Amino acid sequence: MSDAVNDLQTVRDYLRYVCSNFSDSSLFYGHGTDNVWDEAVQLVMRTLHLPLENNTLFLDARLTRPERELILQRMSRRIDQRVPLAYLLGEAWFMGLPFYVDERVLVPRSPLGELLQNGLQPWLGDREPGRILDLCAGSGCIGIAAAMVFEDADVDLSDLSEDALDVAAVNIDTHGVSDRVRTVRSDVFESIEGRYDIILSNPPYVDAEDIADMPAEFRHEPELGLAAGDDGLEIAHRILAGASQHLNPGGLLIVEVGNSWVALQEAYPDLAFTWLDFENGGDGVFLLTAEELAAAGL
Repeated sequence: MSDAVNDLQTVRDYLRYVCSNFSDSSLFYGHGTDNVWDEAVQLVMRTLHLPLENNTLFLDARLTRPERELILQRMSRRIDQRVPLAYLLGEAWFMGLPFYVDERVLVPRSPLGELLQNGLQPWLGDREPGRILDLCAGSGCIGIAAAMVFEDADVDLSDLSEDALDVAAVNIDTHGVSDRVRTVRSDVFESIEGRYDIILSNPPYVDAEDIADMPAEFRHEPELGLAAGDDGLEIAHRILAGASQHLNPGGLLIVEVGNSWVALQEAYPDLAFTWLDFENGGDGVFLLTAEELAAAGL
């Protein structure tokens, strides 16, 4: 590494070097990027606090020695320890917004961001939500993004983990929404009060088999935010059982269950799930109305 620090001088040099080293490593990409080049660009540019786009102006800029050492240190940890890049940077992007993250929370990667960018249309119609719940909120990215889209809504970020809520509180302050967004410690609906127009959730949904087979990168994330029993549905069952008691008439329940969606569909044959499609990738997200839950006796 000492040779690299001395020999490599510019942003362009480090982009090439990091990309080459990533290519020679068996890294898994699934925390915001899906290829070697994007991962290298994000590591180098964000370590230098440079933009990810429209950054060609900086390619031949020379780096200070501390900057060079930090890039190489982070590259080594990414390769040798398989630490997700978001944890090395202390930053992840969701719906085009930056969020602070560390190993107390999952790295944001939910397709729910695409739904929020589209204002939850066409399902929301012309309704203006007054209260929104982000259940199992983790870093708070989903609920905070919802608050940015629906500027008159009050948003609760709920999680069982105090550590996660501490991270969410940082992001509330960062995005300047403390007047409308608050954290609530709750085990699913246990400490939730009142009703909401929208309940959004990216709960734990990884089944036992997938937990055992996870790439090393995912083992840096809190297992509390991933594991959900043998079939991955432990939390989803609880959400379905309690959601109708916390939805206003016409309210929407939108939940991501990933690969566990087939098992969930089979477990509730009488429930009129709407499984959502995404232009930018992702699946296993269902939508139900308060009325559909009631019709199924939930």
